[in-house]
Amino acid sequence: MAGTSKGEHRIGLLNGIAAYGMWGLVPLFWPLLKPAGAMEILAHRMVWSLVFVAVALVFTRRWAWAGQLLRQPRRLALIAVAAAVITVNWGVYIWAVNSGHVVEASLGYFINPLMTIALGVLLLKERLRPVQWAAVAVGFAAVVVLTVGYGQPPWISLCLAVSFATYGLVKKKVNLGGVESLAAETAIQFLPALAYLIWLSTQGDLTFATEGTGHAVLLASTGIVTALPLVCFGAAAIRVPLSTLGLLQYLAPVFQFLLGILYFHEAMPPERWAGFALVWLALILLTWDAMRSAHRARVVAMSRRTDPAAVAVDV
Repeated sequence: MAGTSKGEHRIGLLNGIAAYGMWGLVPLFWPLLKPAGAMEILAHRMVWSLVFVAVALVFTRRWAWAGQLLRQPRRLALIAVAAAVITVNWGVYIWAVNSGHVVEASLGYFINPLMTIALGVLLLKERLRPVQWAAVAVGFAAVVVLTVGYGQPPWISLCLAVSFATYGLVKKKVNLGGVESLAAETAIQFLPALAYLIWLSTQGDLTFATEGTGHAVLLASTGIVTALPLVCFGAAAIRVPLSTLGLLQYLAPVFQFLLGILYFHEAMPPERWAGFALVWLALILLTWDAMRSAHRARVVAMSRRTDPAAVAVDV
C-alpha cells in the first residue's frame, strides 16, 4: 500500500510540474500564431478548446454532469460569470505576451495569491492571520512602488490577477471538475467566438485560411494548449496535498518571468526589481505561514488519533 501511495504521489507531482510548466512556457507559443491578432487567437482558443474537451468527454463518457447542470440555473449563471471572467484573463494575457509585456504578465500571476486573499476578506468576510495581513501589506507596497516606477499602475498585472482570482472564487462556488468546467465555459463562449471568426472572414481579416496549413494547425492546437495543462492539473490535484500544489503554482510565473528577461529581453529597471522583490517577500511570508499552519494541523490530527480525549490545540 505504501509503495502504491508513493507511486501515486510521484505521478501527481509529475503531473503538477507538467501543468504549471506548460502554463509557464506558454508565452513561447502565442507569438507563433502571428500575424493573427490577440482577438482572433482568443476566439480560436475558445472554439478549439470546446472541440478538444468534447472529444475527450465522448471517449470518457462523462456526460451525466451536463444534464444536472442544465437543471441548476444558479450554477449555470456562475458558469457564465466564470466564462466571462476567463475570457478577459485569456485575452489580456495573449495581448500582453504578443505586445512585449511578458514580465508584467508574470507579475499578475505572482500577485494572484494576494488578490485571492483580498477577495476572501472583502467578499467572504474571511479572517486573516497576522502574517497574512503582513503579506497583503507588502504586496500593496509593491504595487505602489511599481506604480511610481511605471508612472501608472501596472494595469496588465492587476487585470490578470483580479480576473484569475475572481475566476477561482467562482469556480469554487460552482464545484465542477476541471475538464467539465472548461467544457461548460467554452460552450458558452463558443457561439460568440465562432460569430467573431465568421465576421473576420467576411472582412477579409481572418488568418486561419490565408496563412498556410501550418498556421491553421497551430491555431487549431490552441484547444490542446488550453486543455492539456488542465488535465494534468486535475491528475495532480487528486494525488498530492494542497500545500504541494500551492508551492508548484509559483513555477508558472517564475518561468514566465525568466522568459521575459532571458528570451524576450524585456527591460528590468531598478524600480521594477524593487517591486518584484516586495512581491516575492510577500509570497515567502504567505508560503511560510501556510506551511506552519499545515504543520500545526497535522500535529493536532496526530494527537487526536493517539489520544481521542486530547484537547484541541489552537491552530
